[in-house]
Amino acid sequence: MTTLPLGMSGRLARTFQRHALTPLLALVALLLGAFAVLVTPREEEPQINVTMANVLIAFPGASSADVQNMVARPAEQALGQIAGIEHTYSVSRPGMAVLTVQFQVGVPRTEALVRLYDVLNANQDWLPANLGVLPPVVKPKGIDDVPVLAVTLWSRDGTSAAELERVAHTMEAELKRVAGVREVATIGGPGRAVNIWLDPGRLRERGIDIARLQATLSAANQAMPAGAVLDAQSAARRGC
Repeated sequence: MTTLPLGMSGRLARTFQRHALTPLLALVALLLGAFAVLVTPREEEPQINVTMANVLIAFPGASSADVQNMVARPAEQALGQIAGIEHTYSVSRPGMAVLTVQFQVGVPRTEALVRLYDVLNANQDWLPANLGVLPPVVKPKGIDDVPVLAVTLWSRDGTSAAELERVAHTMEAELKRVAGVREVATIGGPGRAVNIWLDPGRLRERGIDIARLQATLSAANQAMPAGAVLDAQSAARRGC
């Protein structure tokens, strides 16, 4: 029986098999592995920094197309300057632009939010003046804000979406009473709407055109603080 010549790896393996230090090296490697297992920090639920934030920019009375072209796109370009950004995307709704900014894994939460606020403050002039856009509102999110339970409401008897939304809001109040619940929100509902039917004859009698009526409705569809609610008894005592 002929024996084939050994290659470099074969000769190296044969050397270690016959060498007296091989058992000692194996023991040292075993001890180093055990030491690494003992000193490596371990957590049952390790905390990972995955910071993200929703930037809400209200544009009352504007359509989705106007919100996208005049608010969402310029805002994406401004927020794209932040260092450590993983991605930025936006959703345009009638009267509202929602921009989601996600930072790279490992960026500290406080540092990420400071960068976001710095960029927003430095780019306050990115929109034309008197456009009607309200200041942005930042809502930070984290890995702990991921929902752990989603409930879908549906009906076999053709119940309207508005009815299901009212049921969902009732469930919100009940679920918030459960211990350990952090936040409960309803999404996907049609929301409230007011339908207006115009009478061309009466509009002409009062000299009101469609453009003026639309501007009036847009201005009325905006909630602004109108004052403060005071305790009547406290106010009476201070008056005395």
